[in-house]
Amino acid sequence: MSNDLSSRRRFLSHVLVAAAAVPLLGQANRAYAAPLPKLPLDNPQAKSLHYVEDASKDKDPAHKAGSMCSNCQFFTPSTGACALFAGFSVSPKGWCSAWAKKA
Repeated sequence: MSNDLSSRRRFLSHVLVAAAAVPLLGQANRAYAAPLPKLPLDNPQAKSLHYVEDASKDKDPAHKAGSMCSNCQFFTPSTGACALFAGFSVSPKGWCSAWAKKA
């Protein structure tokens, strides 16, 4: 009988630990989902790469029609992040001089 009692106690302790951990896992996922701040146009790197938020209004001679952040290899659509501007999101309709066609 004591063996059954110890098994039940062990089972209940595992259930309680697992139940306590579930909310903590949910909070960890939310922390990573925080949106990135928008890239400021006065950012030194944005200026040096001639970043614009709307590629259709760009007058840069290096800009090719149809090139924009959404079809650049450095752009991550799920977060709006750009590998060139760490910690910031960029407009999918934007463009900069480092644009490279997505493979």
